[in-house]
This record gives sequence, C-alpha cells and structure tokens, in this order.
Amino acid sequence: MATGTNLRTWFEGAWHEGDVMVMRAADHGAWLGTTVFDGARYVQGIAPDLHAHCARVNRSAEALMIRPTVTTEEMVEIVREGLRAYPKEAAVYIRPMYWAIEGGDLGIVPKQTETGFCVSLEEIPMAPPEAATTLTTTRFRRPVLEDAVVNAKAGCLYPNNARMLAEARAKGFGNALVADALGNVAETATANVFMVKDGEVFTPIPNGTFLAGITRARHIRNMRADGMTVHEKVLSFDDFRDADEVFMSGNMNKVTPVTAFDEREYQVGPVARRVRELYWDWAHSDTEAAV
Repeated sequence: MATGTNLRTWFEGAWHEGDVMVMRAADHGAWLGTTVFDGARYVQGIAPDLHAHCARVNRSAEALMIRPTVTTEEMVEIVREGLRAYPKEAAVYIRPMYWAIEGGDLGIVPKQTETGFCVSLEEIPMAPPEAATTLTTTRFRRPVLEDAVVNAKAGCLYPNNARMLAEARAKGFGNALVADALGNVAETATANVFMVKDGEVFTPIPNGTFLAGITRARHIRNMRADGMTVHEKVLSFDDFRDADEVFMSGNMNKVTPVTAFDEREYQVGPVARRVRELYWDWAHSDTEAAV
C-alpha cells in the first residue's frame, strides 16, 4: 500500500504508471527479507544529493550480500527520466530498491545470480516549515553490526524502528530518542538528531549502530561553511535534556525542530531555522541537483 499519490514504477527496463507488482512469493526478498532501499527527494524542480542516494543503495545491497546490477550513473538517469513526468511544483519521494531472488546454502544466503531492482516514485508533500515534533525515550535500542546489518538501509531493520515509534506514539509523543547498545543517544526512530548548547551544535558520533545520513552530512558541511561549530561526540539523554535547542535531520523533511523531550520543552530555535535556510540555498545552487 502506497503512502503517497501519483505513483510511477521503473521495473524490467521501463517506466510504468502506478504501483506495479514487482516481487514474487518465492523471491528471497519476500521470504527472508533481503531487501534494501534508499530515499531521495524531488522538490521545486531539484533532486538534492540524488547521486549520493543512488550510490548508497548499491552499498546497502552489497552489505546484505545482494549483487547490485545497476550502476549509480545508470540509476540517476533512470530516476531523472521518471521525474520528468511530474510537474516542477510536485514533491516526490524517490525510492530505488533491490531484493534477492534466489537463495543457496539451505536457501539462506542470497545467490549472486539474479537480483530484483525497481524504482518507486510517489508524490508525498514536504512538511511545512513550522512543523515540529516531540520526543520521548523507548525501551528498544539500535543494534550493533554483530547483531544486524546496520551498515545498510535495509527493510529488515525497520520493524525495530516501528516498535520505537509505536511506543512513543502510545505515550503521546511524536517520535523516540533512541539509545545505542551502551545507552548513549544514537538517533531518533526515523532520523538523525542534533542538539544546540551555548551556540554550538552537537550530534551523536557515528559508531556503527546507525546510518549517518546523507542529509546529516550535508547539514554538517553547510553549518561549518557558515561558521558554526559542530561537534560529533558521544551524547547522553541528559545532554539532550540540558540542550537549548533540538532538531532532527532526515531526507523526508530535511529539518524537523523538536519542541519537547519528555517533560523538557524547547523553542523552535534560530539554528534549526538557519540550517533549513542553508540547506535550500545550497540545493538551489547545486547544478547537479537540477532535473
């Protein structure tokens, strides 16, 4: 079931209108969950960091022992072709996906022979600039590489995120601030996270338990180029309770201010506003983003 509207699907060499059926019941991906995806955005006639997102889905496939079959450059051109069917004012979620088809070694290990690939495009509006969320804790944690394929954007990781988000919503909050295996803050249930203290910006240091996102990296580069001090370091929940400002970073909405963490309340601060402004200034100046 689709989240958005006006879907288009690239599958088996061509673009198709609508949400096309792509996976068979006996495919390894359907049976054992060997699926990976990535998410990029098209908005205001541009697709920022599209190349980086397409490159990452190939790395994710390799991490899940799925053989990538489409080069990054080919994937970018496929997506650009599909986006030309949308009006410039459309906000489109771009989702390239791989899945394993055959399994060897008792059916468990994906065979390197045949690989499923498709691209799904669907219109999903960007959240308005004033949209914010709230955070709470969750009893669920991010796994480590020894437990799960955390070095991939893999579908099999998302049931854990769903548990985090469902618990937070049941407590009356919008999202969850999530710990790693050692109890330090890793990210939220759906996005990377930043905090501000005394004018300086802090974000959890990548430690192999979460994907340090493409949009996160873009924000860090933009902030440092703008003269801000940005620290990647180990952060505790108490650090966030003591913060002056908190915001989330993700591809879907780029910047989402946080107005509360449990009983601690925050204002939508100047750093989050500036980070959003810097992002769109960069995106519209990047000639590679134009479709």
